[in-house]
Amino acid sequence: MNKIIIALDGHAGCGKSTTAKSVAKELNYVFIDTGAMYRAVTYSFLENDIDFADPTEVSKALDAISLKFVFNPEKGLGEIHLNDVNVEPFIRNMNITRRVSDVAAIKEVRQFCVIEQQKMGKDKGIVMDGRDIGTVVFPTAELKVFMTADVEVRAKRRLKEMEDKGEKTNLSDVIADIENRDYLDSTRKESPLKKAEDAVVVDTSGLTIKEQVASILNLAKKKIELS
Repeated sequence: MNKIIIALDGHAGCGKSTTAKSVAKELNYVFIDTGAMYRAVTYSFLENDIDFADPTEVSKALDAISLKFVFNPEKGLGEIHLNDVNVEPFIRNMNITRRVSDVAAIKEVRQFCVIEQQKMGKDKGIVMDGRDIGTVVFPTAELKVFMTADVEVRAKRRLKEMEDKGEKTNLSDVIADIENRDYLDSTRKESPLKKAEDAVVVDTSGLTIKEQVASILNLAKKKIELS
């Protein structure tokens, strides 16, 4: 059976990564969390006091960065490694979340990450989620899905994730952060968040994760049959 590329784009907090992981598992595909890549770069920049506004400094910092996903058998998924160090435990906090859109808007950073993502998908059989997968990274992907949801619904989901990890915040702050990320992602000059013309829109506001996964699996299986 031929393999395809499944591109999942959409707004922050609409369940892209969780859904993509399950879809990949069901199809025995590789899941690639592009958000983790940008978070890892952000983590590296903050740890090394990189000036985001200095292209020379940014380029030099990127030259020293190596990213790869290493499969964790206990969790059943790949985890992002920065220069051979697993940084998953350090890239999901609010400090990284507040800065990742700024870093992801940097031309040199996007070019760096897109090249790496395209290498990962050269043999197909992948589910990749992000902001520009169907428009920039894989514009010829066999299946493109644009996921969205009501802002408050997304904020409540994100708040629960953070509380489950022991992080303290409140709903209004999370809503403000998501709205800011939506604005930055949609208006940035480099690869802005937008729906590909041939993408299928999936509004997850009233869907459970199980329903989201089932919807996208149904779309994927039809595309696989046609490939």
